[in-house]
Amino acid sequence: MSALFPDTHPKMEALQIKLWRAASPTRKMQMLAQLNQSARLLALAGLRSQYPQAGEAELRRRLAGLLLGEEIAAKVYGKLPDAK
Repeated sequence: MSALFPDTHPKMEALQIKLWRAASPTRKMQMLAQLNQSARLLALAGLRSQYPQAGEAELRRRLAGLLLGEEIAAKVYGKLPDAK
């Protein structure tokens, strides 16, 4: 088996994989939800940096564009404002 994390000791990686496999389906879903939340927060931080003048509503709309694709986000939430 190849290493998932090249910077992690093989014994520790094996232990991590063992713990993942032993986790209940509920716990796995909780971990996935936490990862998704972290990804959203990182994406929002990037959008805030890229569009410092944007309000929260515009940032949420831009996040929807990233997550759903611009075409679907425009249909669901409307078009983006022209101002950057």
